Amino acid sequence: MHDIISRMRAKKQDEGFTLIELLVVVVIIGVLVAIAVPVYLNYRQGAADKSAQSDVRGAVSALEQWYTDNGNAYPAAAIAKQTKSFDLGGTNPSQVTLSENTTMTYVPVSKTGTAGSYLICATNSGGTGKIYLYDSLKGGSVKADDKIKIDACAP
Repeated sequence: MHDIISRMRAKKQDEGFTLIELLVVVVIIGVLVAIAVPVYLNYRQGAADKSAQSDVRGAVSALEQWYTDNGNAYPAAAIAKQTKSFDLGGTNPSQVTLSENTTMTYVPVSKTGTAGSYLICATNSGGTGKIYLYDSLKGGSVKADDKIKIDACAP
């Protein structure tokens, strides 16, 4: 009899995980997912905002090339709420490339005493809703502006 019990104990060899161990692992994974998903969504919004900002920089380059190629003047007509890449027209058109979900507006500005300037603003619908503005009179970098409206690129 002693022999049979010894053989049964040797044969039994428990393998696998208990239900409690599996539940602990599932809870840990759930906590990690609950932390990671909002962080990931914030990164996506930030990336969308950066793509709109980058599109404004690209449009500035295209406009300055257009200025040089077309008699040292900026396009006279406003270009409102473009959502896809577009040409500026003229004798040597320059291509303005837009990222997915980006909306851009170009507005020529003629103020007294200036040789011509422009405003470009853009936003990305996948982002936080920030509108990025470049004013050629001020130059410098592209800045987020809370007071600007994308329709007219003006407050």
